[in-house]
Amino acid sequence: MTTLTPNQHALSVSDLNRQVKSLLEHSFLSVQVIGEISNFARPSSGHWYFTLKDARAQVRCAMFRNRNQFAGFVPREGDEVVVTARVSLYEGRGDYQLICERLEKSGLGQLQRAFDALKAKLDQEGLFASERKRPLPTHPAHIGVVTSPSGAAIHDILTVLRRRFPALPVTLYPTAVQGRDAADQITAAIDLANRHGQCDVLIVGRGGGSLEDLWPFNEERVARAIAASGIPVVSAVGHEVDISISDLVADQRAATPSAAAELLSPDRHTLTLRLNQLSRRLINRMHWQLEHKRNRVQSARARLRHPGERLREHIQRVDRLELRLNQAAARYLEQRRLRLEQLTQRLRRVTPLLQIRARRERLRQIDALLPRLMQRHLERNRLRLAEQSGRLHSVSPLATLERGYAILLNPNGEAVSSAQQVSVGEQLEARLHQGRLTCTVDRIDTGD
Repeated sequence: MTTLTPNQHALSVSDLNRQVKSLLEHSFLSVQVIGEISNFARPSSGHWYFTLKDARAQVRCAMFRNRNQFAGFVPREGDEVVVTARVSLYEGRGDYQLICERLEKSGLGQLQRAFDALKAKLDQEGLFASERKRPLPTHPAHIGVVTSPSGAAIHDILTVLRRRFPALPVTLYPTAVQGRDAADQITAAIDLANRHGQCDVLIVGRGGGSLEDLWPFNEERVARAIAASGIPVVSAVGHEVDISISDLVADQRAATPSAAAELLSPDRHTLTLRLNQLSRRLINRMHWQLEHKRNRVQSARARLRHPGERLREHIQRVDRLELRLNQAAARYLEQRRLRLEQLTQRLRRVTPLLQIRARRERLRQIDALLPRLMQRHLERNRLRLAEQSGRLHSVSPLATLERGYAILLNPNGEAVSSAQQVSVGEQLEARLHQGRLTCTVDRIDTGD
């Protein structure tokens, strides 16, 4: 019996850590972990090392440069983040750690994904298409505002309107602009404005804030309420850099609530100036029209004469027309007479008798020429026939027979061209130039 010592079953520390690392990496292919950043380190290599912790535990994390460059931000101490990572082990120290593939702020990443998904969905349905967006009224008669009654947005809008056009009526449709119930209240306020039918344009918006604060304006029901509104909608959500789903669906986007008020309200100073210009143009036009009418009256008065004078003028005009008519009739008759003489002379030159004589002479010439042409044609064809007959005879089998050759025919009347086509004792017919011979095959020689 062999006794084993204890060290024969023992693993080295390296082997143990390697096996534990392999076990962890194969057991947890990819996990998402939420926690708070602490001990954040960023050496010159560009890699990130930090601890992810909550109230009761912590875990070491590493995020290499080829991954952290896509994070979009650099985390700070105390940030709550969500990491997508592989569970591993740092063999040198035996520390269990997370190798991070993605890192995003807690909550913000989920909101951003929801924003992108809804944006793609509504874009696919055509809610962002420019063709469905309606033009805003050039001079609105009544503006509706869907926002918080206590927020900065309504204050900024009213300030701009008081400065630019204080006579423009404004109706506030109060609603919450952040929180759980805000989306439902915004939707209800837009529907209420459409039912009232007082406004010819709506401003829907609020002041700036975080993505979470602006989220009600990224809700699908708010977007569909804006799209279904019978009143053109200007979306003014947040600051200039903030883009919401409401901005994309609305008929017009304004960078801020103040910008929306500037966009919709006419400038009273510009309108006053324009009104003064139009008033001056109207007065000048009226003066011109009065002067024009006065000149026409004076001209008509100057042309007004006694009927007897006008009658004498008409009598003289009739006399002149009578003289012109007689002269024109005489000229016309003279032109017709000259034209008749020209046509008579042309008719004499082209009388059919002259053409008949010319054609008869031509026929006599052709009749005299035709026999000579026929004789020449027959002679030419006779010579061509003799030439072609000679060529045909030179290649005819009969010419070959005249030179002493013969054609052998088997009993079936077929020409024999090879010794292999006959047998000894077979009778063949030899056709000569003159007469035929019946021959019997005595011997066959197939050699060349």
